[in-house]
Amino acid sequence: MSVDRREKRLLPIAHWPSAEEASAMRWFSPLDEGRLSLKTRTWIPAMVPWRATPEGEVSDAVIEWYARFAEGRPGAIVIEATGIRDIPSGPLLRIGHDRYIPGLRRLADAVRAASGGETKLFIQLIDFLSIKRRPHRDKFILRFLKLDERIREAAPSADDAEIREWLCDQEDERLQELFPAREFESMTMGYRERVTDVDIPEIASLPESLPALFAEAAARAEAAGIDGVELHYAHAYTMASFLSRRNTRNDGYGTTREGRVRLPLEVLRAVRARVKKEYPVGLRFLGDEVIQGGSDLEDATFFALRFAEAGADFLSISKGGKFEDAKQPKVGEAAYPYTGPSGHECMPTVKIDAQGPFSRNVPLAAAIRATLRKAGKNTPIITAGGICSPWQAEEILSSGEADIVAAARQSLADPDWFQKIRDGLGSQVRRCFFTNYCEGLDQKHKAVTCQRWDRDFDREDPSILRSADGKRRLTAPHFVKN
Repeated sequence: MSVDRREKRLLPIAHWPSAEEASAMRWFSPLDEGRLSLKTRTWIPAMVPWRATPEGEVSDAVIEWYARFAEGRPGAIVIEATGIRDIPSGPLLRIGHDRYIPGLRRLADAVRAASGGETKLFIQLIDFLSIKRRPHRDKFILRFLKLDERIREAAPSADDAEIREWLCDQEDERLQELFPAREFESMTMGYRERVTDVDIPEIASLPESLPALFAEAAARAEAAGIDGVELHYAHAYTMASFLSRRNTRNDGYGTTREGRVRLPLEVLRAVRARVKKEYPVGLRFLGDEVIQGGSDLEDATFFALRFAEAGADFLSISKGGKFEDAKQPKVGEAAYPYTGPSGHECMPTVKIDAQGPFSRNVPLAAAIRATLRKAGKNTPIITAGGICSPWQAEEILSSGEADIVAAARQSLADPDWFQKIRDGLGSQVRRCFFTNYCEGLDQKHKAVTCQRWDRDFDREDPSILRSADGKRRLTAPHFVKN
């Protein structure tokens, strides 16, 4: 039988641990540090499956998605990035109103039942600014472009309508010379708000509005029976943008490291004050933005120490995933922050370079953890990125590079993989190819699935829930012990 070429690129595993070996592994040992208590150090980080209702409520498909992961009994699962504002955001979960609590309670109950009470459920709380789809070039010029003096001076006419018609006939190179940089970006990439747009009242007042929004969202999560919250301070979104070196706000919430970390700390403290004393509150942030002029590991270690001092119960370290270097979207589509070099580092594939995706981001977590331990802080550090082998995870833990090892894409490929390894059946793990098939679906806002779910399984079974086009199954095949 021929070997799939993708399988040749998998991280080699000389042998899978026996059940006895697995029982002795640190990865499957408990963690009990401060307010964070886990049965094992296995962790499934947040992934957006695009299964919520159009109103952002928990659907049956959402419950099925998380319950399926819970069957593998990881130490923790983090619910997808969930919006803290009560505003339309498509089929993404929201938590900006009390009406979302009953659905989230159903979800928490389902995870608890599916895992036999072994898996802790956290929810990732996110705020994001406005981003619009890339417009048709002429439509932007004729309807949305602001005509400033530079454009008027270059135009052959003083009439606004004639100026716009003339601009439509110019090459993009000429328009780039004439337009302010943000206007040209809005035409070629789509309009995107930034935390530095302090001329917009809602953005100028973010330091006043966000702490309460995050705090109330956390209180709803606690009321819903969710075990803890993870504040989303990573990637392309509001809180990460405050932490970025590109944050040049001069109102005390930008420019310097102290200024940039000020609002994230105020949010953390507001959340900590709003929930019960024993309720875990952690956060996910970047060890490196991987963009020109962005924050790096030196910034991250500074931020980590401040977060630990402020009472964060865990720090989950990620990398990249920024709008600043994203690929130009097609007309009618919005920019996606995982399409450029920083995005490729965030979710690396087997083709990224000779090293590939495996443990690629671990050194960031290791450096941050070392800084905290030197300062006498025991805050648990979570690492992720290309984790697909129990020995890989064990080496990370035994060498002190992290306290918890997370796996997203491998867990998506096989939600049972933790349990298979613990049962000494690791050879039956359905391994991730790290091609980012799933990420491609996310980019198109389609229900996220895995290319491996239909492989070697009955495609004709009528009981299998499938995508709208009928071509993809919506849940992973179940594991049957031999």
